[in-house]
Amino acid sequence: MRIPSRTHVGPRLGSAVALASVILLASACASTPLAPTRSLDAARTAVSNAEKGEAGRYAQPEMSAARDKLAAADVAAARENMVAAERLSEEARVDAELAAAKTAAAKADAVNKQMRVGSEALSDEMQRAGEQQ
Repeated sequence: MRIPSRTHVGPRLGSAVALASVILLASACASTPLAPTRSLDAARTAVSNAEKGEAGRYAQPEMSAARDKLAAADVAAARENMVAAERLSEEARVDAELAAAKTAAAKADAVNKQMRVGSEALSDEMQRAGEQQ
């Protein structure tokens, strides 16, 4: 009766494990990451919302940057450079949100200025009415 020795089975098992590891590593490196669909959609939505809020009028540099980065993200995704597409789409979203925030601030400043002018006019009118009595 012959009993297989441990030393004879061990090298074959080790070789099989090493080969499987190499194959897994190679396939992981070769596969393209998934398209950053959520990031691209979020960037498109942010750019669209900023445009609806007239950000092109109040925050032109930020809107231009957002549009350019979104276009570059689309190109990167088409070329299967998903890491760059993800980064550019996130940057586009942030630029669009910054443009929207600057637009809201500019509009709020305009409203505050109008209210100040109206308040001063009302105050002047009340003062003249008091002097006439």
